[in-house]
Amino acid sequence: MERQIKLLGTGAYLPKRRVMAEELDRKLGMRDGWTVKKSGVAVRHYVDGETASQMGAAAVREALAVAGLTFADLDCLVCASGTAQQEIPCTAALIQEQLGEGMSGVPCFDVNSTCLSFVTALDAMSYLVHAGRYERMVIVSTEIASVGLNWSHKESCVLFGDGAVAVVIGRTPAGESSRVLTSHMETYSKGAHLSEIRGGGSMIHPREYVQGREEDFVFDMDGRAIFRLTSKLIDGYVERLFAGTGLTMNTFDLVIPHQASGMAMRIMREKLGIPRERFMDVIGQYGNVIAASIPLALHEAIQQKRMQRGDTVLLIGTSAGLSLGGVAFVY
Repeated sequence: MERQIKLLGTGAYLPKRRVMAEELDRKLGMRDGWTVKKSGVAVRHYVDGETASQMGAAAVREALAVAGLTFADLDCLVCASGTAQQEIPCTAALIQEQLGEGMSGVPCFDVNSTCLSFVTALDAMSYLVHAGRYERMVIVSTEIASVGLNWSHKESCVLFGDGAVAVVIGRTPAGESSRVLTSHMETYSKGAHLSEIRGGGSMIHPREYVQGREEDFVFDMDGRAIFRLTSKLIDGYVERLFAGTGLTMNTFDLVIPHQASGMAMRIMREKLGIPRERFMDVIGQYGNVIAASIPLALHEAIQQKRMQRGDTVLLIGTSAGLSLGGVAFVY
């Protein structure tokens, strides 16, 4: 179903601390160049005192300024992130607090489908905006991956970075072409435990953080198994995403994938037959910023003028679960 949705403005916040690949080579005791070769990431940002809500609020302020709006123009704030600042309340409420809008009454809630959280939120909320439930709203992805890295898993710990992105959306004005064309998500829980943090919830409560259980509370990933399962599923998923729409990969002026790793993105581009010039790749500058990866690449594409109004764009990726998701839209 098409939805009359327009992206009104984007904003981003990156922590001030820039961590170069060479620094991680030394930290991990590896030869020079190992981190870049394994991850494709030359630079990533780590927080230095910032909280997720502070970063999210900074991104919202920028997105509102770009859109020519104020917080009073928003009907809803959704935080779409794979990590949370704290278990309760939702991070969206804490972002509202950081914006100084604690008595605004604007509804706030979180959406979490890990790395696909932004895509999931855009998909779900686009229906509510299209239906008139909300006129304008903001989706924020704010991620702090650096606190949960497992430094004994060398190939995964070098992938990630921190940051936040906000995207303001609204109903498309009459006579304009901006719209969501199609969207689709699938989950295959056979891969649920291929990428996880087991501790911190009700199964392994934080009070059980004791010596010998530390690894339950940091990120654990079987990258090779994820690659095998994703490779098996991706072609059929894309067929179902485009079913009945007339869309093909050749339709798109730009494809913006989840920035998982340098290798994963290269394989996806080749497997789906996407020319390099129509494939947005910013993994080298920011790393994998979990759910903020796709909107950060979207923000950069707009900043770099890689996409113009009227262009047809595809957001696509995978997430823990294992899930595949995508949204195609006219910018």
